[in-house]
Amino acid sequence: MKGISIILLCLGVLATGLLLSLGIGRYPVSPAQILAWITGGSGLDGNVPLVMLQIRMPRLVAAVAVGGALALSGASYQGLFRNPMVSPDILGVSSGSGFGAALAILLSLPAATVQLMSFAGGITAVLVAVSISKYIGKGRDSVLVLVLSGIVVSSLFGALLSMLKYIADPLDKLPAITFWLLGSLVDIRPMDLAVVLPVVIIATIPLALVSWKLNVMSFGEEEARSLGVPTGVMRAVIIVCATMVSASVISVCGIIGWIGLVVPHIARFLTGPDHRLLFPVSFLFGGTFMLAVDTIARSAASVEIPLGIITAVAGAPFFIWIMKQSSQKSW
Repeated sequence: MKGISIILLCLGVLATGLLLSLGIGRYPVSPAQILAWITGGSGLDGNVPLVMLQIRMPRLVAAVAVGGALALSGASYQGLFRNPMVSPDILGVSSGSGFGAALAILLSLPAATVQLMSFAGGITAVLVAVSISKYIGKGRDSVLVLVLSGIVVSSLFGALLSMLKYIADPLDKLPAITFWLLGSLVDIRPMDLAVVLPVVIIATIPLALVSWKLNVMSFGEEEARSLGVPTGVMRAVIIVCATMVSASVISVCGIIGWIGLVVPHIARFLTGPDHRLLFPVSFLFGGTFMLAVDTIARSAASVEIPLGIITAVAGAPFFIWIMKQSSQKSW
């Protein structure tokens, strides 16, 4: 009963945030105009439907999806590796996505191809990390080898990304690559949501179904196997689904850090370690947080602030607190 109350509370906060964000932006819309638009009443400004349906609503929905997906992915990886310092890019998905997008921008490919190559780059990086861990581990089920492989692959794709930035035209391609890497929802359109949202939903369903098994795995893999949980299969399912979730949203908004690291900890304060409740609350809280960040990004200054800058400024102090807590107790 307590869990349902927490989820309903998070839903209420998210709904309130959506309503408030509808009226905020470079084209402000009054509450009366929003109400007239929703109810179809009279006195509606002719520009409001266009602004809402083509610009603001797709962006707000994308913000919720991006924040929720990154938070869910972070909660999944933190539970899988039993480490509070783990984030969605632990296996190199962010660096791989960044490399794929930068390569597409450097080749002057269309925006849709940039998104596709970003998604493919993120998936490829994780597959390479898993393959290396299998080769080095020689079939052993080792989390440590997998994490170390992820670090190596992340560094490799980070170096390749740096090389692309080095050879890019400093007056044209380099600013475009840099802007993409900082994260933004400014170019989100309904067509982008039609592609990304199904991937997020399809990958989220298996995570929700195996969340109770992740609770068992938190006691240790040997204990989980003794209780009948196939740890190898579980790890594969979580890695595939969490990677698809994070890679799909990164492909349309760029690299946005800290959400997958910070938000699951905030959600855990409300829910405890039970992943059956932690997953939905992380998604809702991550969506709410991203909604607030995007609203600040598009309204706080005359020029839009990249999302990655805001999330880093907000997340860094909290990360320091996490390190202090982790030094006092084991997780």
